[in-house]
Amino acid sequence: MSSKLSNLPELLAPAGSFEALVCAVKGGADAVYLGGNEFNARMNAKNFTEKELEKAVKYAHSYGVRLYAAVNTLIYEREFKDAMRYVAYLYSIGTDALITADLALCSAVAKEFPDFPIHASTQMGVHNSEAGFAMRDLGFSRMVTARELSMENIRTICEKSPIEIEIFVHGALCVCHSGQCLMSSVIGARSGNRGECAQPCRMMYNGKYPLSLKDSCLAGHITDILSMNVASLKIEGRMKSPAYVYSVTSVYRRLLDEKRNADDDEIQRLASVFSRQGFTDGYFTNRISKKMNGIRTDADKNTSKNQTQDVKPLCKRQGNPIAPARFTSFVRDFEIQFPKTEKHCTARFLSADGVVKHDLFDIVYLPLYKFDGKYANGVILPPVVLDSEWDSVRCAVLQAEKKGAKHALVCNFGHISLLSGTSLTPHADYRFNLYSTASRDVLYRFGFADALLSPELTLPQIRDIKGDKGVVIYGRLPLMTLEKRLSETELCDRQRAVFPVVEEAGRSIVLNSCPVYMSDKKALLDKAGINHRHFIFSIEKKAEIKQIIDGYLQGKPVNYPIKRIKG
Repeated sequence: MSSKLSNLPELLAPAGSFEALVCAVKGGADAVYLGGNEFNARMNAKNFTEKELEKAVKYAHSYGVRLYAAVNTLIYEREFKDAMRYVAYLYSIGTDALITADLALCSAVAKEFPDFPIHASTQMGVHNSEAGFAMRDLGFSRMVTARELSMENIRTICEKSPIEIEIFVHGALCVCHSGQCLMSSVIGARSGNRGECAQPCRMMYNGKYPLSLKDSCLAGHITDILSMNVASLKIEGRMKSPAYVYSVTSVYRRLLDEKRNADDDEIQRLASVFSRQGFTDGYFTNRISKKMNGIRTDADKNTSKNQTQDVKPLCKRQGNPIAPARFTSFVRDFEIQFPKTEKHCTARFLSADGVVKHDLFDIVYLPLYKFDGKYANGVILPPVVLDSEWDSVRCAVLQAEKKGAKHALVCNFGHISLLSGTSLTPHADYRFNLYSTASRDVLYRFGFADALLSPELTLPQIRDIKGDKGVVIYGRLPLMTLEKRLSETELCDRQRAVFPVVEEAGRSIVLNSCPVYMSDKKALLDKAGINHRHFIFSIEKKAEIKQIIDGYLQGKPVNYPIKRIKG
């Protein structure tokens, strides 16, 4: 939703506290986004109680500023009623829109509150224009695109999307594609998808900081952004100080009103309130390199500490009601299929050299570009497919079908139509982040034959889910999908645990230091109702793969310790 005063894109500022909310409004924000004490992806921010939320809505609206509530964590089966109660409360107090990433929640909100606008969180991993149609069909009126996109890819999405586009213009960058990071969850038992990220990307590996990126700053590209029909410009920072919120918001307010790019003094002002050895625009300009890396130095901290801001309102902006957008059509180019109910095993081999033919597996997947039609009968679509890559991936899909592929493991809503017109059966990967029965059932409406549940679920949580259940029972989980590729083939952390790094479709994938291993727990798997069992093979040798398969068939454990560097 653009600013009413000058038909500019909306300027959307963060508010991690009421003080930050005041600073966002006085800095000239058209809208603010915040989270309550439940179900938001910044649970370590101060956040807002329900009474404070009511006060926040009234305050924002008194200045003509819209207020969006982030309910963007993934929701467990037993939490769903509480989540809907919370949404009903947000609706009742006049919240202007809901930001969410949970498929079950967005589906229920679209049905129960059809005039409550829903925005697709960046946690949903939207990175191409085809995703816009799926987001529309899910009931979203806006989607926040991935931070890894170049200007040209954003432009393409804006030209083709049937719903509004929101982009990040300033703030912290996750090195992993949003919604696809399991590293904090696996090594620290703190899930980023649950708002508890321990920021493992800021830690040292191999004696360096290869995963820590500088903050993004697109203040030097405002004129380009204004030419792209972006609906909203988002500033990251719900964990940042009120002074940061005011300073950054006020700079971007002035740039937008004057329709110009930032000068050196304005960039320096932005850096003075928060910096990690400067800023980067590497993704936006498609200049992805090691220059994007940066850490928060003592000098950066001292500079920020010495900054004080005289918070004065820049202007009183007039609000603009958001027209509700609700769509009920589902599934493009697919007939609805029913999930399998018999027990079956599937395997993905990330390396073509390691493929082992075995009757245990109904489907054997290979990465799309490694499919040769010998032992495998399924392809794994790339985890990310940008619009600029679409034609080459589509061509590879058609070639794989000619070579005998019958199945496709799909990682993202924006990839579904890659299979249009083919005979390939679509299966949903765990990258859809399915936490509940209802979230899995949403995928059935899009024609998926079955789906893998999130690897973050425990066995008791899996037992709560009804019907078909697909689970990774063996394998080194891909913990991060990196647009900025690593030169390292493995990362060693402070505990000397080693994380292998492999390449998939031109992107670096960080694997866990040790595999999930449940393949000797057949009785527990049966008791939990897990009827679809998935193996991931990555760096294992053929002899190791055979040992793991035999262990599953015989119900015997295989000794597979974590790899560590000696020292």
